[in-house]
Amino acid sequence: MSFAEVAVDAPIGSRRTFTYAIPSKLNVVVGQMVQVPFGTRMCDGIVFQITDSPKFSPARPIELSDSFGPLLSKTQLDLAYWISDYYLSSLFGSVSLMLPPYLRNRTRSFISLSSSEIDLSGLDIVNECILKLVRSRRKGQITEETLLDLLKKQIGRDQPYEKIINQMVRRRILIRSWAWRIPKLDFISLDKNRILIRDESALTLTKPQSEALQQINESQRFGKHDAFLLYGVTGSGKTEVYLQALDQCLKQNRRGIVLVPEISLTPQMVRRFESRFPGKVAVLHSGLSLSEHRRTWLGIHRGHYQVVIGPRGALFAPVENLGLIVIDEEHEWTYKQQDPEPRYHSRAVALHLARLTNAVVILGSATPDIVSYHRAILGRQLRLLELPERVGVGKAPIPLATVEVIDMRKELQEGNRSIFSRALQEALPSVIEKGEQVVLFINRRGSAATVQCRDCGYVIRCHSCDIVLTYHESPERMLCHQCNRRSSVPVCCPSCGSYRIRYLGIGTQRVTQELEYLIPGISVLRWDIDVAKAAEGPGFLLDRFVNREAQVLVGTQMVAKGLHIESVTLVGVILADVGLHLPDFRAGERIFQLLCQVSGR
Repeated sequence: MSFAEVAVDAPIGSRRTFTYAIPSKLNVVVGQMVQVPFGTRMCDGIVFQITDSPKFSPARPIELSDSFGPLLSKTQLDLAYWISDYYLSSLFGSVSLMLPPYLRNRTRSFISLSSSEIDLSGLDIVNECILKLVRSRRKGQITEETLLDLLKKQIGRDQPYEKIINQMVRRRILIRSWAWRIPKLDFISLDKNRILIRDESALTLTKPQSEALQQINESQRFGKHDAFLLYGVTGSGKTEVYLQALDQCLKQNRRGIVLVPEISLTPQMVRRFESRFPGKVAVLHSGLSLSEHRRTWLGIHRGHYQVVIGPRGALFAPVENLGLIVIDEEHEWTYKQQDPEPRYHSRAVALHLARLTNAVVILGSATPDIVSYHRAILGRQLRLLELPERVGVGKAPIPLATVEVIDMRKELQEGNRSIFSRALQEALPSVIEKGEQVVLFINRRGSAATVQCRDCGYVIRCHSCDIVLTYHESPERMLCHQCNRRSSVPVCCPSCGSYRIRYLGIGTQRVTQELEYLIPGISVLRWDIDVAKAAEGPGFLLDRFVNREAQVLVGTQMVAKGLHIESVTLVGVILADVGLHLPDFRAGERIFQLLCQVSGR
């Protein structure tokens, strides 16, 4: 008999596997998904190793194995081991990063009523509610997850529902059973629905671009692991270096992954890469529907695509024969996953993945992370490549934007009570009259950052996380930007009952209103996470602005990253020092990066 070492989907908090016997009726291989008994329940698992002798005896048998076969390669399993060890996460939690959403949480528990005589003595209101909910189902059974959600809504969250259900199962009032979802794993090519973009030829490189590309391609030709920090000012042609380096990678029959910091930036990057490599580019991000995600993931798994583009999750795509990893805007904090577990940084994971596959890594930025820059200068892990000039139409490079800093305290003393400086108020009409476009950046959503009582000083806060709620005028509500909790706008102070409520601070909604008041008839687009969620796609609002459906784009950090729109000749930053005094030791660095990036638009 053979035995399998399986990483189990259970809160064990270590990078250990569990030993299971392989029944003769099952075909089990390394990298395959299985269902195994764990304690009193059934769990999902991934096979990490097949052995002839058990590491633990007696070994319980594997219940089911996935007919699809191995989902993960040895490289992915090794990477999961490293993530689990380095970030102190569970092994299954680490390996689940490499599974598509529809292949996670496959084992579900069902609750049904016992068919035998039921002892109903000693039942309280919670027990009765559970029985009522189970009876109300058509087939007389309900998933345990759905049952828990309904109980929390109907009774409240302060009851130990899991414990109560377990007691009812032990008393045989309820029966718990397990089922394994069998998802569809068919592959239909997306190419027939894809609008292919005209094939674009490579551009002529400047001397700094050529020197950088030469070093990158030299590492690729010898097939050795290497990592570069491509430090280039905004508009210096970093993307063209990525494209030509990827072209060299594909010529060697290897594949590449390109990471971008935001889903909203994916369409613009995809256009560039799709035009250079038509039919070879796959897009992978959390905004896809389950069917789109399934087809794309399977297409990558079966080798139909040579290039994968997306935010940090695209790093775990099943790309075989990986040769190049590009991380654009490598300084962005969005490359670090805070929650849920495992909490990892894409840059560190990409460097380790490249070591496992002998691939080349390019970290690109106009404002690199201080740690990355320090390592590159000292030659530790990274080699520094610089693009010091913007790419011009002719031989002469384009100069960087002229930046003017306005002290709004001085303007207030001189009588300017507007949120816009006099210089910006004068520049806006003149730029618009020329048919050019404007980007206004403020790193706050909503209309007012704080709602405060004038009499007692009480500030409206979130009941869940104690963060100050932001006032949004359209639709009118109070919103927590941490947990997304919503509440109505207070008519009077909850503390003292005063009706003297004031709204302090400004956000994107307020900037849009002030701009329409300042220049009547102006067309404005607002781009922040609130409107982006309601848009038709990640690139919908940007496409509207590029097509000149608006003269001004008002937005948060989204407008500061990687946008290339030739008609934009003016950028205004409202409250440039917002965030400078946050309790974060990197606050100064992040504000500097944001301002440099947005001025580069």
